[in-house]
Amino acid sequence: MQLSDTQQAILAMITDRIERDGMPPSQTEIARAFGFSSVRAAQYHLEALEVAGAIERVPGRARGIRLLHTRQSPLPDAALRLPILGRVAAGVPIGADAPELAEDYVILDAVLFSPKPDYLLQVKGDSMRDEGIFDGDLIGVHRTADARSGQIVVARVENEITVKLLKIGKDCIRLLPRNPDYRPIVVQPDQDFAIEGLYCGLVRPNR
Repeated sequence: MQLSDTQQAILAMITDRIERDGMPPSQTEIARAFGFSSVRAAQYHLEALEVAGAIERVPGRARGIRLLHTRQSPLPDAALRLPILGRVAAGVPIGADAPELAEDYVILDAVLFSPKPDYLLQVKGDSMRDEGIFDGDLIGVHRTADARSGQIVVARVENEITVKLLKIGKDCIRLLPRNPDYRPIVVQPDQDFAIEGLYCGLVRPNR
């Protein structure tokens, strides 16, 4: 089950409070922290977290919330906790020194991806729109330096990172967009080029 941005933030709040104070926040504190008009809204999100296997609620206790995993312990088999490491261009390549969001994590269902991703990158641009990859999407990346022609890859050309369709020819390597408004990137022999990983699925944040 995919958690909404609000549910991820509530889970982070619960985790922080348990690690800092040794006890979870109350439902009233959660409602106040997120500006909910009633405690029932907090209950709704806690129910979703329980269904997702992130927490367990203890009936009859004001702070009856127990984490089923911590930041150090594994998630349930069907869930992945993935870091968002920055942005990747689906358009004109962006610099590899783009601001990173290394403190952001998202809990996602493992069935959304194949192969299993190591991290997420946020897409900037629309050059891969015909593959269903749009501006603002979070793409899963399986870290590897090896890829076959015809696979969608995250690649580094010089000091810039992009997501494109890899085409390996006899004379050159091309990174192809999936939008006719963009031109292919032809990797020159003297350029510093590397495959950073394979695209393995995406999620579309609530907008």
